[in-house]
Amino acid sequence: MGIYLNPPSDEFYNAVKKSKIYVDKTGLLKFTNSVLCGEHKNICVSRPRRFGKSMAANMLAAYYSRGCESKELFDELKIAEEQDYREHLNKYNVIHINMIDFLSRAASVDDLIDYLQRRLLWDIKKEYLDVDCFDWNDLVDVLETVYSEKKLPFVIIIDEWDCIFRKYPDNVEEQKKYLDFLRFFIKGKSYVALAYMTGILPIKKYGEHSALNMFDEYSMTNQRELAEFTGFTEEEVKELCVQYDMPYEKMKQWYDGYELKGVQIYNPRSVVMSLLGRDFDSYWTKTETYEALKKYIQLDMYNLKSLVTRLIAGESVPVNPDKFQNDMTTLESSDDVLTLLVHLGYLTYDFDNKKVAIPNQEVQKEFINCIEDGGWEPVMDAIRSSDELLSATLQGDEEKVSSMIEQAHQENTSILKYNDENALACVISLAYYSAKKDYSIYRELAGGKGYADMVFVPRNNVNKPAIVVELKWNKSVSAAIEQIKEKQYVQSLKGYSGEVVLVGINYAVGKEDNGEFKKHKCGIERIRKLEA
Repeated sequence: MGIYLNPPSDEFYNAVKKSKIYVDKTGLLKFTNSVLCGEHKNICVSRPRRFGKSMAANMLAAYYSRGCESKELFDELKIAEEQDYREHLNKYNVIHINMIDFLSRAASVDDLIDYLQRRLLWDIKKEYLDVDCFDWNDLVDVLETVYSEKKLPFVIIIDEWDCIFRKYPDNVEEQKKYLDFLRFFIKGKSYVALAYMTGILPIKKYGEHSALNMFDEYSMTNQRELAEFTGFTEEEVKELCVQYDMPYEKMKQWYDGYELKGVQIYNPRSVVMSLLGRDFDSYWTKTETYEALKKYIQLDMYNLKSLVTRLIAGESVPVNPDKFQNDMTTLESSDDVLTLLVHLGYLTYDFDNKKVAIPNQEVQKEFINCIEDGGWEPVMDAIRSSDELLSATLQGDEEKVSSMIEQAHQENTSILKYNDENALACVISLAYYSAKKDYSIYRELAGGKGYADMVFVPRNNVNKPAIVVELKWNKSVSAAIEQIKEKQYVQSLKGYSGEVVLVGINYAVGKEDNGEFKKHKCGIERIRKLEA
């Protein structure tokens, strides 16, 4: 048993036995067992901070390490139900490295590599002093010789593998040197049964330089088979909410929203803190200053202000993540910036539709913190007035609603850089921002004989009417109201019975004697939806 070679299971034991809340993710071991020693034995998993990366690394080390007896610990967990559970339990030489430990003691990548090799050789020599190979003082030669004589393969686990790219964001030579070391350490080595790396970023790209092309990557743009292990699933959160007598719908509103190829993932850090504190707050975003987000969305390029405004309004924005260079500095388009925010956890990526969105209320608040100053005054004015607008809508005050929407639209047109029905829809979403507290808001929701422009469905235990909004361009508010009725958009409110506020909004553009005129008009009508 050593510190880095064949470590004990203490960290994972404490997580399972000493933590107040533990969610069993040992199903990940079923997957890693299936790829041991095969063509897909090299795995790189990237997730945002505080999404359980170190927990997973500690679990792998505890399961595979010959340096501990962890049968009693794992016998109670899901992996014990698998047929090959005992075949791999505590049967491998495990090298478990948190790269930050070595980076903090090194003045350069050369220093890091030198210290890492010397420290690993120390542990290996203690374990295998009988193998005549340590005069060479070369890590790879020693590992190859030990494996040749003992026939015990190694599981290599590297946590925070990408910290080099945060320490040396602009130093390409240092980055390449580090990648080349990892390639020599892992690629094509018979002593490797499994290499598992985890960090925030996917593997850095350098054009034709593909030092780590042997890794299968699982990132926030495509977690593939590992989606359910990225955070807490819906079923897991529902069970926890029952156990702690907490409202599931509100938990979903605050911490859900990470769409990973059909699997809904909740922020695990925030869910745990919410359950233990019995409240709802911005727990994950408080673990890092909002400047980490602000410096990217405040970039005055690539039409980012318009795109971020649309995201804050609740829209999904098309993105191509394939050109992203997997670092925090090579940002050559809005796609690169938004893809980086996906990897950092501030946006979620819809793989099928190739779009990004803000995942939940917790992250939404962080975006608002970032735009409270610095050229976003029209957006913030609309958001600050949203309570008043919602109240006027529910009271049927057509003139006030028309006036407030007109002001918000005209002020934000310069940011959105377009002036059409899409811009109007975005502004309407901003103007009703505060409604998100009590309503689930849907754009282009199918119902009846078409798609309603906007539908506000009251959340459970909210005693407010539903709202259906139809937008028109150069037509009339009466036409908008009639379309809601004729196409039966109210049918989109499945499972709801009660009052429904029908809102028609028209934006007319034309010419008068003194020049162009632009005018918003609003019509409001109440009906009752009887069938639930």
